[in-house]
Amino acid sequence: MFISQRTNSDNADFQNLVSALDHYLAGVNGDANDFFVQFNKIDTIRHVVVLYYEDQAVACGAFKEYEPKVAEIKRMYVKPEFRGKGLGKQILNELTKWAKECDYDKCILETAKSMKDAVSLYKHSGFQMIPNYGQYIGNNTSVCFEILL
Repeated sequence: MFISQRTNSDNADFQNLVSALDHYLAGVNGDANDFFVQFNKIDTIRHVVVLYYEDQAVACGAFKEYEPKVAEIKRMYVKPEFRGKGLGKQILNELTKWAKECDYDKCILETAKSMKDAVSLYKHSGFQMIPNYGQYIGNNTSVCFEILL
């Protein structure tokens, strides 16, 4: 059974999962990785979800305020051996539920076009593709999504 825990970016399990995510994304992003790293700092994220299986942290996600009433989903990751079990959707559901509880009206996010599984997850979770926002405007490797809460 998978158990979710709401926490913050001080959580050591979250930090370890993010370290694995950063290693994975360095390979995906290649030479453009430095551009993305600057927007993925986790030092002050107050809304983090870590998913556990038998006391092992196996997946995570977070959100932070992008602007008033808009939360940005960040740091979504599922360990490779746990992929394909619906954990990404479970994390997203918990994050959007929590964002709504915090009075946000919508959630936005960015991912790489090349990350087909992530793009599929967001589409199948009710997110709609939107024009790239903020720092992703003009970045042709990025695709952005939103969901109204």
